[in-house]
Amino acid sequence: MNRSFKIHVYPHSRDDPFANVLLPVDYDPKGHYARELYFKKILMKSHFITKNPSEADLFFMPFSMVEMRHNPRIGPERMQDFIRDYIFNISNKYPYWNRTGGADHFYVACHSIGRYAMDKVLEAKFSAIQVVCSSSYFITGYIPHKDASMPQIWPSQEDPPNLASTKRKQQAFFAGAINSPVRVALLHIWGNDTEIFAHFGRLQTSVADQLLRSKFCLHVKGFEVNTARISDAIYYGCVPVILANHNDLPFAEILNWESFSVVVHHADIPVLKNILERISLEEYSLLQSNVLKVREHFQWNDSPTDYDAFYMTMYELWLRRSSLRVLLSTFLE
Repeated sequence: MNRSFKIHVYPHSRDDPFANVLLPVDYDPKGHYARELYFKKILMKSHFITKNPSEADLFFMPFSMVEMRHNPRIGPERMQDFIRDYIFNISNKYPYWNRTGGADHFYVACHSIGRYAMDKVLEAKFSAIQVVCSSSYFITGYIPHKDASMPQIWPSQEDPPNLASTKRKQQAFFAGAINSPVRVALLHIWGNDTEIFAHFGRLQTSVADQLLRSKFCLHVKGFEVNTARISDAIYYGCVPVILANHNDLPFAEILNWESFSVVVHHADIPVLKNILERISLEEYSLLQSNVLKVREHFQWNDSPTDYDAFYMTMYELWLRRSSLRVLLSTFLE
């Protein structure tokens, strides 16, 4: 994959009136949806890019949902029109889209608004590959195995100290807003528990300290599925407990999530403590050891390194490349 996988990006100049939407950013992105911008920035400088379309396994449509959302000439109201016109233009100017109906094309959509972005181009919605920041089997516009999920990750600085030897005296930890029935149930049952620390609202203490002192860190579905909590837990060496039914976990076709996390159905929230207490010390030690092993897969680097989040996402795309790719030279004959 590393040597042979090639991606062609539709070319756009800095004079384009929508250059900020189509070209990679020249700054370090911040915030919830920075991964979308980071991915494009790193991809465009990588050896995966080819200027020769006949070499390409996939074609990247580089429009940014984040930048479109904040662009006063587009915004959420005109996003569907922008994408419809974009695909109309590339399908008329170039032959590549029409060969497969867009099945060998992909775009990145970390903001939840992306689920509606293709509503005026149904062919793209059901054929092009969508790369999202965590998703669910039941989210509109997301098709498992066609689309791909990469982790939402907050930018982190230095590694926290002594991850393996940290004394984790607290059984489980969660902090967040009450914005879903699942979180309401968690608060109702475990809000006053001394071993499961379920805090709703802003913490007065350091979140990092809570993650470091907890054996298990809860990922509880909120208004949206996408969240950086899983990645945060892994970063701090805490075993993730996933309370989000039908979550299409990042890199699920590559990683064995059962080896480093615990998945709990919403209906089992009343017996959550029993489930965690039944995990023996030996089993927990193995889970945490595996958490430390997969940490590298959930980190973004300005200069990508083998097996980091960028390379894992590229491998997910490689798995989805069309086995029926037609070489441009054959197509034109």
